[in-house]
Amino acid sequence: MEKIASFTIDHLKLVPGLYVSRKDHIGQETITTFDIRMTNPNEEPVMNTAEVHTIEHLGATYLRNHPQYKNRTVYFGPMGCRTGFYLLLAGDLESRDIVPLMQDMFAFIRDFEGEVPGATAKDCGNYLDMNLPMAKYLAARYLTQVLEDITDERLLYPEA
Repeated sequence: MEKIASFTIDHLKLVPGLYVSRKDHIGQETITTFDIRMTNPNEEPVMNTAEVHTIEHLGATYLRNHPQYKNRTVYFGPMGCRTGFYLLLAGDLESRDIVPLMQDMFAFIRDFEGEVPGATAKDCGNYLDMNLPMAKYLAARYLTQVLEDITDERLLYPEA
């Protein structure tokens, strides 16, 4: 079998960043998949499910309410390896195009106070698995260490 695209990235060279993972064409529409890599793969601990789940709820809520991107958001959710998230947006986009969106989204998560949207038994299949303080910490860390003054090293996948 052919390796899927995400398994062809050298995870030993990959650093936290914001990458275009792939572009798919459905009819005349391009769907851009972004790799929002929050931890250094195979170098530091992965994120726990509670904070990943919280970031997923807050990030999805932010994106689905964003005036410019709510109708372009196809999906936002965690990677199985728990080192980051995938964001699928309608449009032929590059990483730099969404840096302001990601800065605003992670600031929203960092600053969020109150009940996590959708964190009730009626709304979520695992509503007790949430950790807002750690989600806020990880969002702040990603914002300051990656998104502020982002360089090409964190916008383009490393060469194989």
